[in-house]
Amino acid sequence: MPQPPSFSSFDGHRRLASGSIEAAATALKNALDDGAAGPLLLFDDSTGRTVDIDTRGDSTAVIARLAQHPVVVALTAAQVAAAAAVARHQADAEAAARPRGRGRPKLGVVAREITLLPRHWEWLATQPGGASIALRKLVEEARRSGKEKARIRQARDAAYHFMQAVAGDLPGFEEAARALFADDRATFTAQIARWPGDIRDHALRLGFDAIAGSAAAKG
Repeated sequence: MPQPPSFSSFDGHRRLASGSIEAAATALKNALDDGAAGPLLLFDDSTGRTVDIDTRGDSTAVIARLAQHPVVVALTAAQVAAAAAVARHQADAEAAARPRGRGRPKLGVVAREITLLPRHWEWLATQPGGASIALRKLVEEARRSGKEKARIRQARDAAYHFMQAVAGDLPGFEEAARALFADDRATFTAQIARWPGDIRDHALRLGFDAIAGSAAAKG
């Protein structure tokens, strides 16, 4: 299942809260009212970018305005679309599981012409189930691989944007950024070892731990 949206608020190098945008915004508002030194920043953990919110009034007013925030509106639309996709998938699975009558099953396939080299046709002819099934499997594998690469890239970008916002002047930033995009966790960890604990831990979570956690959940 997809992970719920996560947001984090910071008072300088100190993390205030991570979780829903309401929880992170409430912690930020409370810190502001308590006279926090700041800078007070709210991050969308999926992108690593800051989210500007209206902090006027009390916490109740701040949270009420979030419902109309562009980030929240976009998240709601994405969640509705995801729920619809799950419903369609379940409906397709149920339809496929129903006993079928005589005749050729209706798989919803579309016939189109494709052009391949002779060696490609020769290879397809040797695959179990024939060329059509083999091609469908190849397409599905390519789709899964593409999604995984995009997910990893998004996590790396999120970590970099976060680091750039709060750790751009800290020692080892450039080296850590290179290690991040090289998927070199050991070097990344070594370069950020002297950073403030909350910044270090959050950068590591966004850039590496979130990827591992998502892969484990899918597995």
